[in-house]
Amino acid sequence: VKKEIPDLHIHAFSPFEIWYGASKSKLNYKDFLSDLKECGLGSMPGTAAEILDADVRRQLTQNKLSTDSWIEIIKEAHLIGIPTSSTIMYGHIDGPEHWANHLATLRDIQKETNGFTELVPLSFVYKNSPLYLNGKGTVRKGPTISEANKMHAISRLMLKGWIDNIQVSWPKLGLERARELLNYGVNDLGGTLMNESISRSAGADFGQEITSFELVKLIRSIGKIPLQRTTLYQPLFDFSQKDPIKTRPLVDRTSKKTIDFINQL
Repeated sequence: VKKEIPDLHIHAFSPFEIWYGASKSKLNYKDFLSDLKECGLGSMPGTAAEILDADVRRQLTQNKLSTDSWIEIIKEAHLIGIPTSSTIMYGHIDGPEHWANHLATLRDIQKETNGFTELVPLSFVYKNSPLYLNGKGTVRKGPTISEANKMHAISRLMLKGWIDNIQVSWPKLGLERARELLNYGVNDLGGTLMNESISRSAGADFGQEITSFELVKLIRSIGKIPLQRTTLYQPLFDFSQKDPIKTRPLVDRTSKKTIDFINQL
């Protein structure tokens, strides 16, 4: 891909996929990541973090990827020049003490490597989640509104000067809540997507495409400045005075909440 389209930025491979690929290839993480970088990998999603607490994580992942392994892979990626995002998935069998420790761990990694581009808090979507369905009443139905507000706001405070971009996941929370969180320390709405499947398969009502024109309207509606960026947060275009090209969504949107909200903007 990189050979045919040299200017294309390739953002791919979660730490879990690196762990799996390295083990199958019988390579250490550094060599496996170096091979991917040489083939054109530009950055990685810092997903599969869940909660970086050994006890909680053991229940979430069945030891498929330990906390130590996630941290090691992320550090190796950063140290050879592959930046990553960072995430936290909260509102299930965890609590505030786990959230604080998780954010502190991310901050410590960033102090060492300076390789994180952003933090994306991911609220737990419970409806179709095996964790919830098999939890026999021990697993929560995701975070409360107050907890989601605090997660984004406290992330901004704890990570200030280290990870300066806090992204809200509108596929999990919906556009209306995403807009509200722009007043709670969030400075990034993420991408337009097309037909996001992970959140929707877990039971979320959102995740189908929003156009760039609609994103700009949403940001302007609360007095913020819409700025298009690259994957690595380099500014591309300021849409404060000009609209993006208005296009029709490429997929059929079925969420009435999303359609009604967009029509009200």
